[in-house]
Amino acid sequence: MHRAGLVLAAALLSGATRGDDPLTRPITGSDATLWLQPDAPLRVFPKLGYIGPKWVKQGVIDTGKGLVLIDAGLPEGLPVLRAHLAELGYRIDQVRWLLVTEPHYDHAGAIAAIVRESGARVYASASTAAALRHGISGDEDPQRASLIAFAPVRNVIIVKDGQRLRFGNVSITARAMPGHTPGSMGWSWQTCTPASGCAKVFFAASLNSLTAGTYRYRDHPELVAAFRRSIAMLRDEPCDVLLSNHADHSGADLRAAARRAGTTPDPMRTPEACKAMADKYATLLDAQLAREDAAPK
Repeated sequence: MHRAGLVLAAALLSGATRGDDPLTRPITGSDATLWLQPDAPLRVFPKLGYIGPKWVKQGVIDTGKGLVLIDAGLPEGLPVLRAHLAELGYRIDQVRWLLVTEPHYDHAGAIAAIVRESGARVYASASTAAALRHGISGDEDPQRASLIAFAPVRNVIIVKDGQRLRFGNVSITARAMPGHTPGSMGWSWQTCTPASGCAKVFFAASLNSLTAGTYRYRDHPELVAAFRRSIAMLRDEPCDVLLSNHADHSGADLRAAARRAGTTPDPMRTPEACKAMADKYATLLDAQLAREDAAPK
């Protein structure tokens, strides 16, 4: 086990003896105020919700046989998750399946608590599953030096790129998006309504090329190549609706605000959004690599 994992395990045991809940204990300290800035839940379509605080979002899909939740957010965000689900007419114990975009604490910190409460099955890439079992990524993660450990998730169903999963009446396809982390995964599906027809929805993983500590992308050409493939995939992805954990990464925050303001036609349906996100992060990756090339070694 990673040293941070051992530290977390000791903290969890210590916390349990004090009577607090190790699965819901806040992990971000003074940063919680930033992470939990309020936002309203959005019903994108009758069976699709976009919920969570302003900076840490989740997708919720009503499959007719239970809920699919995409990402879990932070342990300290659970009250918001419960409240937003309730506003859409759901309960957390209706979550049967939990899909993970990446193993960072802001995406995965609350998984263990949600699983305990709902019995949901967790799905992730092999790399992400390994990190979830430790409660933190290893040194292969570009942001490893700045990550916060969270309650480990032992039971994870591993999915591969292009694998189609059937949940109730919804079929969701896993789309590998390595780069921000080695195991990042996006999720795509189609939703149809009598009023607005069908729409292809893509919930994207993060694509920002942040690093921490001494990590340099230039030292990992295989990840850079995978990163560029992820960007190219997203650029070519046919998507009518683009969502992401960090709404500002995909522009979903601006589209949601426009929807709430009554803008027509529906701003959530923006077919060029996937290409725009891909182009944005291709430019930022190039800039990151240029900085690394210019920096003294």
